[in-house]
Amino acid sequence: MKVILIDDEPVMHLIMRKMLVKYAEIQVAGTFADTGAATAFLDDNTDVELAFVDISMPGGSGLELASKLDKAGCKTQIVFVTSHKDYALEAFELSVLDYLVKPVTQERLERTIHRALESRKTVQQLKSSGNTSVNVKRTSISALGDFFIRSEAGRVKWISSKSAELFAYLLLNRGRRISRSRLVADIFAGMTSINAEKYLNTTVYQMRKSLEPVGLREAVRSENDGYVLELDDAVIDYEEFERQVTRLGKIGAANVDEALNVERLYTGDLFGSKAYVWAIHETDRLSERYASFVKSLAETLLTLPNTTAASKLLLKLHERNPLDESVVGLLMKKYGRDGDKKGLTAQYTDYVRLLKRELGIRPSQEMLLLYDSLVSGISDGGR
Repeated sequence: MKVILIDDEPVMHLIMRKMLVKYAEIQVAGTFADTGAATAFLDDNTDVELAFVDISMPGGSGLELASKLDKAGCKTQIVFVTSHKDYALEAFELSVLDYLVKPVTQERLERTIHRALESRKTVQQLKSSGNTSVNVKRTSISALGDFFIRSEAGRVKWISSKSAELFAYLLLNRGRRISRSRLVADIFAGMTSINAEKYLNTTVYQMRKSLEPVGLREAVRSENDGYVLELDDAVIDYEEFERQVTRLGKIGAANVDEALNVERLYTGDLFGSKAYVWAIHETDRLSERYASFVKSLAETLLTLPNTTAASKLLLKLHERNPLDESVVGLLMKKYGRDGDKKGLTAQYTDYVRLLKRELGIRPSQEMLLLYDSLVSGISDGGR
């Protein structure tokens, strides 16, 4: 995949190049300090599939560039890289792949690259079918870590944030009729009944209008004073993640590499930063399933032993929830396998302090016994 970098700070070119070189599928085709030069390059190089664009630049902003490329029908996907979080809403309304806030971490960039490659794979599969009518109906929906929808006809550009939220609500309940009264209660709570009804009418119209350019308007059907979302031929990332986890079953040495690939499908919690209140139950359920899957995968990696890969996964879980005792226990076992007494003690001590500071409690007896057994198992020559 060919990519370009657009940023008026030369140091960002160096930083991003250094981070992107770790991905064999990515080739940096050019770097530019302004949008004018980048636009000219894209006109002559239509095979560039991805552009990392700074939003705030002299001589033309990244938002203006994205809008211009979108109107011109350019197939190059945009990832905004910026120091300004305030642009998130504007960026959301444009047809962009992702939004990265400086300083960009390798892990966050990896999620973006994976998303770009998955999007590219979906488009290639759609094209290979050779049936235009099917292509328009075929839909790819990404809801893990963010929320966007695309088909072969392009990406959905939401008229309003509420229209996107309404589609997301229907998505989690797809195939089932959702009454207008339930939508008013869950999405427009706090408004008077009359205003909520009017707002719902406007939002339904905006949602269908947003879906029309990609051939999905008729996917939302009115039925008995309610609405039903029907997507017969859709690839939905959180469903694909769960399907793959179920298919794998018990993780062992024979399928550990495949399990590592499945873990990469989970690019963030459901709907990302949007964190819709009505989706909390499903968000927590998916998050817990991901955590359970990663713990099982990490345990297998520790037995191989591949402590480096196990550590990377466990630290990701630990960052999500530093109070998860089972994750801390696995990290301690990792240090024990490495013979790293100093690292083991630091991990346990940090956990004890965290429990005392945040909850005012001591670690469980099981954790204390685990620590003692791991320390005693490390020879005096351990680090």
